[in-house]
Amino acid sequence: MTPVNTTCTNMTVWETTINQLYTYVFLIIFIPGLLSNTLALWVLCRFISKKTKAIIFMINLTIADLVHVLSLPLRIHYYIQNDWPFGKALCMLCFYLKYLNMYASIVFLVCISIQRCTFLLRPFAAKNWKSRYDVCISTAVWVVVGLCCSPFILMRSNSGNTTRACFKDLPMRQLNLHSAVSMMVAAELLGFIGPLIIIGLCTYLIVNSLQQRNLKQKSTGNTRKALRMVRVCTGVFLFCFAPYHINFLLYLMVTQSIITNCVASEAIRLFHPISLCIASLNCCLNPLIYYFLTTEFKQQLSQHGSSVLRGRLMSMESTSSFRE
Repeated sequence: MTPVNTTCTNMTVWETTINQLYTYVFLIIFIPGLLSNTLALWVLCRFISKKTKAIIFMINLTIADLVHVLSLPLRIHYYIQNDWPFGKALCMLCFYLKYLNMYASIVFLVCISIQRCTFLLRPFAAKNWKSRYDVCISTAVWVVVGLCCSPFILMRSNSGNTTRACFKDLPMRQLNLHSAVSMMVAAELLGFIGPLIIIGLCTYLIVNSLQQRNLKQKSTGNTRKALRMVRVCTGVFLFCFAPYHINFLLYLMVTQSIITNCVASEAIRLFHPISLCIASLNCCLNPLIYYFLTTEFKQQLSQHGSSVLRGRLMSMESTSSFRE
């Protein structure tokens, strides 16, 4: 992956370990990620009539997770067989979807935090807010994030003797210093530091509002729910995406030969796949936001489950009566 530093140490054993790591992690993620996000999308779209409380953003977050989860079987096939027979276009698409999921998830977590904070501090804004506003914002997010993720494809080369290679085995293109620095700054500022500041500010404002209302003995359940929502968004954001973005800056410096020390470059390259696996866990953690923090989600899921159970019991009773 990094031709300048591959002469430092022999990474053959670690390359095999990476394949096993990706295989096991993606296998663990696939089933629960598919089931939880499919159920979440179904409930959010069909049974929640209230379009406030960031429901539209949650739907888009679920779609982002599902798109990535559905590409995991192809990734698992590649890391088991060490061969990609599906063509260059599908390889680039799956490679692209990983980063699209990551950064779309980050932006929608930011949108959820901002909306919950804004509606809590300005209740009248929530009353006048329209669902189409969230739809327009979500569309803009997909377009902007989609364009911003395109450099991850352009950074990879699939030529020469690597036509059956994909993902981590695609060689990295060498960029000039100005382009490399620009990409690093943009990815870190727009993809991590900026969202972290925004989510942190939302948390601070909600905590401050909660403290003021406690002093006035006017604290409401909505305030505490909004605080839990933003805190969980912050927790998912930090746990899943902080390791990758901390290492990404150093990893890009290694691939562009800015860092040439063998010990440092090896440690950075070793941690890179681990950070990507941690980032992929957001597909399983995001549904927790919907279930544990959205009252409507739990109510509709419970009501639907109860109605299905009652229908089956009535069907069994009618069948047994008919037989008697």
